[in-house]
Amino acid sequence: MDSYGLVLADAAQNLYPARMQMALSLGWHIIFSCFGIAFPVLVVFTEWRGHRRGNPELLDLAHTWAKAMGVMFAAGAVSGTLLSFEMGVLWPGLMAPFGPVFGFPFVLEGFAFFIEAIFVGIYLFGWNRMSPRAHMLSALPMIISGLLGAFFVIAANSWMNNPTGFQLTPDGRVVNADPVGAMFGPDTWPEFVHMVVAAYMVVGFTVASVYAVGMLRGRRDRYHRFGLLIPLTVACIAAPIQIVVGDWIANAVAENQPVKLAAMEGLYRTSTAVPLSLGGIFVDNRLQWALEVPWGLSLLVTHDPNGKVVGLESVPPDLRPPVNIVHLSYNAMVGIGSALLLITLCLAWSWWRRRRAPQSRWFLRAVAVSGAAAVVAMEAGWVTTEVGRQPFIVYGILRTADAVSPAPGLYLGYYAVVVIYVLLTVLTLVVLRRLARSHATPAPQEPEPERALR
Repeated sequence: MDSYGLVLADAAQNLYPARMQMALSLGWHIIFSCFGIAFPVLVVFTEWRGHRRGNPELLDLAHTWAKAMGVMFAAGAVSGTLLSFEMGVLWPGLMAPFGPVFGFPFVLEGFAFFIEAIFVGIYLFGWNRMSPRAHMLSALPMIISGLLGAFFVIAANSWMNNPTGFQLTPDGRVVNADPVGAMFGPDTWPEFVHMVVAAYMVVGFTVASVYAVGMLRGRRDRYHRFGLLIPLTVACIAAPIQIVVGDWIANAVAENQPVKLAAMEGLYRTSTAVPLSLGGIFVDNRLQWALEVPWGLSLLVTHDPNGKVVGLESVPPDLRPPVNIVHLSYNAMVGIGSALLLITLCLAWSWWRRRRAPQSRWFLRAVAVSGAAAVVAMEAGWVTTEVGRQPFIVYGILRTADAVSPAPGLYLGYYAVVVIYVLLTVLTLVVLRRLARSHATPAPQEPEPERALR
């Protein structure tokens, strides 16, 4: 075998560890990205309400959350740094030809990260050392830079799903690169809004779940009820918005990645009046044991009950993503999102009837599991997005197998990353648990805190 053949063989062997390492890194980091987007807003809002109402419980809650925010930012910074190296080390076949096209957002994300880090430090150090107004104003650059950082990363990912801003010569060279045009491709805004709303759901339900567990253990003091009500309200506002955004992004996928949509629905044949499929397993080019909503998919993507939807048969088998992984992940995301919407309806009904959150233990149990459920839904959505693009790393242009590094030792790198993330997870949970224990002592029953939030 010649040297070129050896390189191809090494690349084929490296595909699995490289993909697993990226999946682990992205799956871990995306949780902390959510907290970088949404948590600062929760913290500053709670501090503002505390100062406006002169409420010590709200100020204490905001201070505790600010400490947790610092911990989450530090852990996310480690995983984000690893991801930056992994893009170049694991995928030279992507970065070498296409770096001039979609690398610009990564540069801008680096600036956004440094600005965010500076103002996270100022906000944390300035607690009780600055005037309330100056302290809250110091958080604005942190909030804006966190949002911009997320936009730049999502812009790069959306480019991979729908590449624009360049031309290919007949021999495959990339010319006429337009980094700004690539950053604002047709998938950028749907993906970005979808991610931001998901971040508020993840953070809101996750933080609320911590206080729901405390209330189930008898801690019904004002501090814990504020800790439940504020993030839960934010998450419940975001949940129905995500339904509307889901329709937007479904139309974008149908237009720009029809094969991905076909995998999401397990649709083999291009058809009209296509039903929406719930559950089921894709076997022998057919989705079996699924519940079907008549005309549902056609209505969703074309807004016409007789609309035409492209099926998997439109491309050869080697260009199709793994259908069952994509379909089941998509169903998990939608199913959990629908269940979380029920919590929203319960909270809205109770607030409309009694001007307070539901008091039943069943509601608290539902909120207690909602945090983990929201994280699972987000991860399932990310799997749908990334695996649904396969076998391409740049949709329709560059296969993932052709972009992976042929260098030896990628399995060792994967094992090292596993160890790093296990240690980071344990350390982060230990520190956050110590923060939570500082307010674990049950307090006497007090009047409901809802009035202080109005």
